[in-house]
Amino acid sequence: MARLILTLICVMLPTVTQANTVYKCRKDDKIVFSQTACPQEYSQHKLEYQLGIITEIDSDKQEKPVDPLQALLNSQTLSKEKLLQLLDSELYRLKQENSYFEILKISELQKLERQRYWRNKTKDDPDYVSQMNNINDHFNGLILNNDTVMQQLSARKNQILTETEPE
Repeated sequence: MARLILTLICVMLPTVTQANTVYKCRKDDKIVFSQTACPQEYSQHKLEYQLGIITEIDSDKQEKPVDPLQALLNSQTLSKEKLLQLLDSELYRLKQENSYFEILKISELQKLERQRYWRNKTKDDPDYVSQMNNINDHFNGLILNNDTVMQQLSARKNQILTETEPE
């Protein structure tokens, strides 16, 4: 019995670790999201989710970027130019994440609409309306959180820019 449980854990462990990683494959103007590595002809960005933080890593580059949060936690001093660059990259990441949330929201709403259609329910069915409101509330909350953080980061960026301007 212990062997069976150990075998199941070993088989399921790789799938659990992969669930936190999504690859963004880009070729020309086409973007595809996948849970497996991209083919060679695509440029690849790796999106990792860990402890509520999503990190986008350009997998095609060989150099390891320094995570801004880790740099601050390690008490490394950052120049104003580097801090502005990190703020810009975080703002860009949050905008991308908001776009991704919009895509997921539309997808979930379309899935719900298809279910409603095939079950021959009306658009004013209480269950349908409740599920639609739940989806909208969930994704709108995520987008609102990101918008709040983006406003705070923009305010901090403007504060840094005004501090660096000569008087």
